Amino acid sequence: MPGDAVAAYLAELAEQRRQSPHTVSNYRRDLRRLLTLAGEIPLAELQVHHIRRYVAQLHGQGLSGRSLARLLSAWRGFFKWLGRGDAVRANPCEGVRSPKPPKHLPNALSVDEAARLLEPDDESDPVLAARDSAMFELFYSSGLRLAELAALNCDALDTALHEGEIRVLGKRSKARLVPVGSKAREALAAWAAVRTSLATEGEPGLFVGQRGGRISHRMIQLRLARRAVQLGLPRHVHPHMLRHSFASHILQSSGDLRAVQEMLGHASIASTQVYTHLDFQHLAKVYDAAHPRAKR
Repeated sequence: MPGDAVAAYLAELAEQRRQSPHTVSNYRRDLRRLLTLAGEIPLAELQVHHIRRYVAQLHGQGLSGRSLARLLSAWRGFFKWLGRGDAVRANPCEGVRSPKPPKHLPNALSVDEAARLLEPDDESDPVLAARDSAMFELFYSSGLRLAELAALNCDALDTALHEGEIRVLGKRSKARLVPVGSKAREALAAWAAVRTSLATEGEPGLFVGQRGGRISHRMIQLRLARRAVQLGLPRHVHPHMLRHSFASHILQSSGDLRAVQEMLGHASIASTQVYTHLDFQHLAKVYDAAHPRAKR
């Protein structure tokens, strides 16, 4: 019985492959959906055209491309498992792809919003204010990822202050040099002057929390979001938004996509090309506001 096969497969996922209860629950839901769609058709008789029809049907009912991709992955794994026991001769999910989900453009601050965010802070603790200013300036100046900034050690200060660049370790342990602008260098120098009043002795981390150890990712996120709320910015601001803003503003000014790719540490330029869409949106807004034939 199909239900027995599903139960046996889910038991293997939970007991032998040590999948989480949440994952097993998702697989159970996805496989029940398959059995419902198949109806009276035995699993061994399902073919590619059946699976394609089911995917199209679910897509028509509003299931997103991302959800369909996960569902197909569950079905594909189940049929692969059935094939090991000779319950089916071929995997009907092979070669079936889900509809591509729409690409969501990254949220970026405007130049004015970024400038507001980086204005001097009225934080009551001047040491925390200096630290936060250095972190946020570095995010925007150099397009760093959250993990890259949090992992910086004090030895990065020398090249940042004297050579205007920092070496960071990005994804897949790929190192790259990124530029550090004058405002970020000023903020880093101010932080370096007071860092020892907060850091515990021997702590290598460049940015530290109130207990003196390396600052956590979560604390960086909270401090940035708090700063944006204090300034009345109309949306949630997170570290990656400053990275997006860096890339978008550099591209708007220079048009040099390859340079932005290098600075962001993208392995493929396809990852960087999303910022050309942001740039076009900016140009379209200028056009709509300024061209006499664009006004409605």
